[in-house]
Amino acid sequence: MISTDSALRDYLAGLKEQSQVALDTEADSLHCYFEKLCLIQSGWGEEAATGLATDLRLIDPLASLPLTEFFEALKGKQILFHDADYDLRLLRRSGEFPDEDIFDTMIAARLCGEPQLGLAGLVEKYFGITLSKASRKANWAQRPLSDQMTEYALNDVRYLPQLASILGTRLEELGRMEWYRQSRDRMIRGTRETRQRDEENLWRITGHAALSRRGWALLRALWHWRDSEARGWDRPPFHVLSNENLLRLADEASKGGSFSRPRLPQSRMTRLEEALEEALALPEEQWPQVVKGVRLRASKQQVDRFNELREHRDKVAQQVDLDPSIVAPKAALEAVAYAKEEVPLLPWQLELLGLKPTPSTAS
Repeated sequence: MISTDSALRDYLAGLKEQSQVALDTEADSLHCYFEKLCLIQSGWGEEAATGLATDLRLIDPLASLPLTEFFEALKGKQILFHDADYDLRLLRRSGEFPDEDIFDTMIAARLCGEPQLGLAGLVEKYFGITLSKASRKANWAQRPLSDQMTEYALNDVRYLPQLASILGTRLEELGRMEWYRQSRDRMIRGTRETRQRDEENLWRITGHAALSRRGWALLRALWHWRDSEARGWDRPPFHVLSNENLLRLADEASKGGSFSRPRLPQSRMTRLEEALEEALALPEEQWPQVVKGVRLRASKQQVDRFNELREHRDKVAQQVDLDPSIVAPKAALEAVAYAKEEVPLLPWQLELLGLKPTPSTAS
């Protein structure tokens, strides 16, 4: 575990000689409201007999290390990830993470037609090793890490150099390296954008549609009560009360009379009851409204065009031995059929389907 400035400097001295490094991250979203970067796994080098990474390290972001120096040292190197989207978003919170040369083994596996896209499935296929999943929900903010957690974390980078080599070679053989680059670049662009929460409708959790509009008013109040409690406690909202209990409380309270109260600390229960009383007093005009999605009524010509595209897409996918959704998802086919300005297809997908690029996809 690298947890001191001097240890990080020693690590960076070794990193300087490398052209490629495998990385992964761990966070604590299952244990805290305010998610933070808790661990960075690093691996480089290849063992002659197995091709596995030989220099494996854990970097501790919780030790106030100068991660900007680490990021600076990564510039000019190929960085290997498996499913980089979340890792890049997490790392960007700590500074300007270099993303000029990312190799994402999940994107590569998808375009190679691999049936199993998870790292564990790929490791089992190519290395005959069954990785333990015992630490998937561990609290990565705890120190020291257990031996089991350490082994789990290191395994996330141990196999990446060789796996990247295998999949990269396969992409070249299939003539799909340009497909990979376009798909990888779209993922990277997405990680640079800040996701905006729809603050007005976050309370509309799965199952809310079965409630009455008065039930919606209560659910909205309960959701905001739970969010406030979770923030103050710095725990995930489900640690305060589950979605199932929110829905049950809102439903029972909306029908009047008594309702079964969850087991909570008295102070928290008092605040819950206050939130419910306030919501029960709301006049009907202040209850949440039905959110109607904007649906364009498709003409028969557009429906026929969509069906033709889907049939063509499925034939093409079979020819290249890929899942049809990789060649073109349903939403993209609808965009083409309905002649929308924005078509969420990459140039390689358009070419494969014999479609003309639009201004939004040409770049």
